[in-house]
Amino acid sequence: MTENEISFEIRGAIYEVYNTLGPGLLESVYETALATELRDIRRLKVEQQKHLDVFYKGTILPVDFRLDLLVEDKVIVELKSVDEMKKVYFKQLTTYLKISDKHLGILVNFNCTDINKNIWRIANNL
Repeated sequence: MTENEISFEIRGAIYEVYNTLGPGLLESVYETALATELRDIRRLKVEQQKHLDVFYKGTILPVDFRLDLLVEDKVIVELKSVDEMKKVYFKQLTTYLKISDKHLGILVNFNCTDINKNIWRIANNL
């Protein structure tokens, strides 16, 4: 499955979760619901709270970075449930892509009135 095909499935799952649950819940609720939709309904491989090793000059740093979701070992999904999206969220996902050597990430904010305007694809130009 290509990254674009995975991204299409993720977007569909995001719409399903949003339309079912609505806005205003905790991020952890959306994460669990989205993982369930992707894994159980759409039959994709999904890892929740996937540990991300950070290397610095050949040494693994003792930090605890976690990806909200990693889908099919290819696409990182970072979820938010906030009133205002901040630039740091976009930078965070971009850095996660770089550190993990992945090409595509999806950032979504579920705490909104229009989910269409709150899903972003972010590419790492390896």
